[in-house]
Amino acid sequence: MTPSHDPESPAPAPGEPLRVALVTGLSGAGKTTALQVLEDLGWEVIDNFPIRLLKRLIARPDGQHNMLAVGFDSRTRGFVPRKVIELVKELSGREDLSLSTLFIDCASGELERRYNETRRPHPMAHERPLQEGIRAERELMGPLRRWADMVIDTSEMSSNQLQQHVRELYGDHAARPMMVTVSSFGFARGMPPLADLVFDMRFLDNPHWIDELRPLTGLDEPVGAHIRQDPGFESAFGQIRGLLLDLLPRYQAQGKSYVHIAFGCTGGRHRSVYTAERMAEGLREAGFSPTVRHRNLGSRTTDAIEGKKR
Repeated sequence: MTPSHDPESPAPAPGEPLRVALVTGLSGAGKTTALQVLEDLGWEVIDNFPIRLLKRLIARPDGQHNMLAVGFDSRTRGFVPRKVIELVKELSGREDLSLSTLFIDCASGELERRYNETRRPHPMAHERPLQEGIRAERELMGPLRRWADMVIDTSEMSSNQLQQHVRELYGDHAARPMMVTVSSFGFARGMPPLADLVFDMRFLDNPHWIDELRPLTGLDEPVGAHIRQDPGFESAFGQIRGLLLDLLPRYQAQGKSYVHIAFGCTGGRHRSVYTAERMAEGLREAGFSPTVRHRNLGSRTTDAIEGKKR
């Protein structure tokens, strides 16, 4: 990727720090996608930049841009993680810079699947098996991952989800209200990777073990009625709602632009779905405008997933 030149990019105000985003990560994890989003947001973007030349780059001789995104990874010439960290530590002390580091990570199995799908060679595999190349790069990049300000794990993300998350991190949301998402999921199918607050609803009686309720979901009134009859539901629901109504304004006051509240049950079709819908309704009554998502609503339900009957 060559440097982008957007004539409409805002010129820096006098005395305004230059914002620099360093974007790195594992090959195939999504660094290029992240940089494309930053370019769309008005950042000046350069990829595969020799990081040792960063001081010269941020001299900003033209003074036309106040947001610079620099991409680099294990393929970048002269890449040594320890030296990168030392350089960034040095630059972080400058008052004319606002510098952050984003690391894009991904599980090795998913990286292997992506490379097999695209049939592209891994940059560190050479004549070795793909798994060894991924393992070698993960070891090389380890210090940067541990040191980075922000880490995004794309193992269970689509490209669109990654794009959305980068926009949430780097977009200008000063004039936009905080975005609240309330979701449901099944623990048997994995935790949601980006949830800020997770509530486990598996203490409630499981509708799966009621024959007439099993094919239904938490969107159906008979399931809701069954859950409401559980002695623990109303008390727990009220306490969680009170906690959220206390926390959300505090998050907003701290400038947080996005909050994801997730409710989980075993399969993600009954208890978590009903609770998420009820909570979204309660938050709307309090003046918020949550988006509701049900990750596993359409998943197949089986006794093996739901575990033993209580």
